[in-house]
Order: sequence, then C-alpha cells, then structure tokens
Amino acid sequence: MSNLIFERCAGLDVHKKSVVACRRRLLPDRTIEFETVTFGTTTEDLLALSDWLAEWQVTHVAMESTGEYWKPVFNILEGNFETWLVNAQHVKHVPARKTDIRDAEWLAQLMQMGLLKPSFIPPRPQRELRDLTRMRQTLVQDRARVVNRLQKVLEDANIKLTSVVTDITGVSARRMLEAMIRDETDPKALAQLAKGRLRNKLPELEKALNGRMTDHHRFLLKRYLAHMDFLEEEIQALSQEIAHRIEAMSTSSDNEPPTDARRESKASTENQSLTWNQAIELLITIPGIDRRTAEIILAEIGLDMSRFPSARHLAGWAGVAPGNHQSGGKNYSGRSKKGNRTLRTALVQAAQSAKRKKDSYLAALYHRIARRRGKKRALVAVAHSILVSIYYMLSRQQPYQDLGSDYFDSRRKEAKVDYLMRQLRRLGFQVTLQPVAVAA
Repeated sequence: MSNLIFERCAGLDVHKKSVVACRRRLLPDRTIEFETVTFGTTTEDLLALSDWLAEWQVTHVAMESTGEYWKPVFNILEGNFETWLVNAQHVKHVPARKTDIRDAEWLAQLMQMGLLKPSFIPPRPQRELRDLTRMRQTLVQDRARVVNRLQKVLEDANIKLTSVVTDITGVSARRMLEAMIRDETDPKALAQLAKGRLRNKLPELEKALNGRMTDHHRFLLKRYLAHMDFLEEEIQALSQEIAHRIEAMSTSSDNEPPTDARRESKASTENQSLTWNQAIELLITIPGIDRRTAEIILAEIGLDMSRFPSARHLAGWAGVAPGNHQSGGKNYSGRSKKGNRTLRTALVQAAQSAKRKKDSYLAALYHRIARRRGKKRALVAVAHSILVSIYYMLSRQQPYQDLGSDYFDSRRKEAKVDYLMRQLRRLGFQVTLQPVAVAA
C-alpha cells in the first residue's frame, strides 16, 4: 500500500435526494478499511454526513460535478475537509454492474490512489460575484430578445423605423414609440420627435413611420416597453450590487486565501497584492473590453493565475483553445472543446469589438485568420489571444501592450518583401527597392 496518496479519504455519489458516501482509511497493519452509508440531502442530513466523515478523521473528499446538486454538499463540507469536485468523464467505472454504492466506492478508491484531479472551485466571495454577473448577463440577453420582438411588431404594423434608426431603444425612437402608443398616427408629427443628428433624416423618417398601426399593435408595444424598463432597472440594480461587492473584495485582506502549495510561490504572493479594482483597470486597457466585460471575466477566472499551470491551460479551460484530435497519425477536427460557456461568450463578444479597432494587433490578427479560416474561427482566435494576454497581465500586474497592426509584416519583413518582389516579377515588372528616409 505504499502507493497510497491519502490515508483517510472519502468518495461521494451525489444525487438530488440522496448522497452515497464511502470512507476509506489505512489501518496500522497496512490494510484498507472502508464503509459505505447513504445520507439525505437536507442540511441536517449533510451535517450528519460531515460528522460521519470526521469520525475517521477524513482529510480529503471527492465528488462528481452533477448539475447543481453538488453545491449544497460542498457548502457544508468546504470548511471542514479538502473537498474536490471532479469531472465525471474522468472517473468512469470499468465495465461492471452500475450502482450508486459502487460509484461511491470507486470514487473513494481513485481518490486514495491519487488518480483524481480537482476542478477549479473559486472562493465563496468570487462564487457569489459570479452568480451576480451571470444573472446580469442573462437579463441583458432577455432584454435583447424583447427588443427583437418589439421590432417584429413594428414590421407587422408596416413601420420601418429600424431601417432609419440605428438604435430602436434610443431617446428619439423611444419618444416615437410612446407617441404611437398614445394613438399618434401622423408621420410628420412622429418624425418631428427626432433629436440630434437624426433630424437630418426627417424625409426618410416620415416614409418609414407611415404604417398601419392598430390597437393590437399598441397594446403589444406598451407591454414590451414596460418589460424593457423592468429589465433595465434590474440590470442597473445588479450592476450596483456588483460594484459594491468588488469594492468590498478589493478592501478585504483575506480575498483569496491560498489552498495549495502553488499559491505560496512568489508569483502568487504578488497576485495577492492585486485588488479587484486594479485588475479591472488592467483589463479595460485591452481593446474590446469595457468594465462590464472585465467584471464577467474576473468573476470567472479570479485574480490568482497560479491555479492554472499555463496560459494554454487557461485557454483550454475557457473553451477558446484549438481542439487536438489525432488518431492513426491523422489529424481530425480542430473544433474547440467545451469550456466555461459564460467566459467564452464574454471573450468572443470582446473579440467582436476588438476587430473594429483600427491599427491594432487584434484587428490585424482577425483579418489575417478570417481570410484563410473564416470569420468564426478568427473570432475564437482573437478571443484566445485576449485571454492569454489577460493571464500574463494578471500574473505580472502590467497593462496591455498593443503590438500594432504591422506586427505580422514586420515579424517576417524580409520574407514578405521577397514574396511581393516575386509577385511583381510574375506580372512583368522589374522593381528596385530603396528604403524611405525616416523623418527626424
């Protein structure tokens, strides 16, 4: 039994209404003793589970990530044991009879042998912040769906406002919609409600606002606008709460307590001096990332990059790394693996914005890959580059440094010049190159 990693450990097979627990310990005569018991999932039952594990002085507990059912168990055991959440795909049992008891015993055996790898579970303050940012993101998506439904109502009423107005939720468009609800049908009167630069499009507005609005359409518009207002209020309330939590976490001295030996390294010590507000200020220096996106990213990955062995590991965990599928000497699909969906969505949205920034490295990277591999792959590549930059920025506490739009050309300048010269010769031209004098 010399290959045992943990002398006293346990494995839990978690379900909605029950938890099958198997505890194992190494006896003085070097034999293994184990016991399996089924508990309920109420708080009282989980406290009994904790006491049962403490009887054998269990140090490490492993359980599978089964939906949301692992969270109540983790909340009770987190402070008393080193609790590991493991990927269910990594602990599949060898072909045999499948029962909950055998699953728990197999999990405990793998844990004792050191054959399990824990998933990343952030500290409780970060988990709560993650819940808030995810909820806000869900409400933002709900608001976008309501706006799309509102546009469908306008199309059904022959109102082509979206063909002239860029933002249907803007001030001018909102005034026109409210006037329509009040039974205003004159296109000229509606167009006069425009403000700012939109007044330059009064003739187009008058044509677009000449429709067939009915009481049914007015009722739908009124309900959709009310729903939008409600969602905006909820989004604003969540944003305020997120800002309050980040401020509290920035001033907290025990923001991210170390949980393993890696966090005792020099890099981890430096990261602990980085506050959440400072990390947000670093991230918004990246093109395409605003404060809201920075909050989402940090809520998912935290501040301590030592928990990820490398930037590649972080990219794979987020689901923005190229896939690697090889068999029989052949390379198959390079599709990215499933990762953190919330983080991946935020990074791709940031890539969408970054590709529009002129004279930037990220924009050059997008156009370089989009020509060869397509726009979707290019967006994922830009998202990967952003996340790698974030990894090193948080590790080194340095702002983003743009390499410039000419990075790829200057990196292989001689090869690029030689390629262009050959192209010109094929077209029948003889070219002589002369360097341009740099202005003083």
